[in-house]
Amino acid sequence: MAGRFAPRTARAALPHQAAPTRSDEPPRTRDWSPPYPLDLRLVLGPLRRGPADPTFRMTSDGTVWRTTRTPEGPGTLRVTAHGASIRAAAWGPGADWLLSGLPTLLGADDDPDAFTPRHRLLALTRHRRPGLRLLRTGLVLESLIPSILEQKVTTDEAYRAWRLLVRGYGTPAPGPTADLGLYVVPDPRTWAMVPSWEWHKAGVDAKRSATILRAVRVAHRLEEAAAMDLPEARARLELIPGIGPWTSAETLQRSNGAADAVTVGDLHLPGIVGHALADNRHADDEEMLALLAPYAGQRHRATRLILLSGHTPKRRAPRMTPRNIAAL
Repeated sequence: MAGRFAPRTARAALPHQAAPTRSDEPPRTRDWSPPYPLDLRLVLGPLRRGPADPTFRMTSDGTVWRTTRTPEGPGTLRVTAHGASIRAAAWGPGADWLLSGLPTLLGADDDPDAFTPRHRLLALTRHRRPGLRLLRTGLVLESLIPSILEQKVTTDEAYRAWRLLVRGYGTPAPGPTADLGLYVVPDPRTWAMVPSWEWHKAGVDAKRSATILRAVRVAHRLEEAAAMDLPEARARLELIPGIGPWTSAETLQRSNGAADAVTVGDLHLPGIVGHALADNRHADDEEMLALLAPYAGQRHRATRLILLSGHTPKRRAPRMTPRNIAAL
């Protein structure tokens, strides 16, 4: 795909203009029995951006709360496992959209049988984690923006920025979420209007904030990538300056359930894969891709299994020192 996108003006209101949703609004509900084992924490865990993510909660009883901005408006989804059945409730204008997409979100479109483990570690981990499926949200921007925030910084820095920006410019989540402190992500127009000093206060440098601003100006074109095959979806995202293979992979793993969207350019992943598959903790991207070549089409699933195996090298190098951008 060639050429640049023509921006479309978003029509959503600013946060302070949005009408709040009543917390006592009755939810829409759905019960669904997946025809496969399902571990909610494993499947939905990749959506959480840190322990205090204002768009996501896992409670002690195994319930998962998720907020998002659907094509039909903001919504809150609560998902609980009851034996082999999944019980879901949703609030807000996006409730019906969330419930109709529940099976897809929970991996109904995933095909784990397409993966043939060729290494004992992968086979053993898959056996021990039968409830793993690759989720698919069908929404690009909600995963793209936090992925951009995570570029070249520590996870703690990125999680802090996401938390501050969503709480500051998002809207309170529909439904009985006040005690959970949940918010819905800002709409594209609101992201575009975040002042430069607020990015700075959140610890986001000019390069990352500029990338986000370029992305939200063409949000409707980026959202189309959720329905594309992986090569076309990756190309669509990477047309935006500042979005490279690392960011597109991290996004499409979540939005598209892309089983082959292997993350390259990561500081730690090549060494983890190298250690697990070849006892080489010093592997680089080229060596990682060579080791993953037998799993073509399923390379992201292979790395998920490696990470879940716990077979990772002991840390030797010092942790990256967080930069205090807000103090500059």
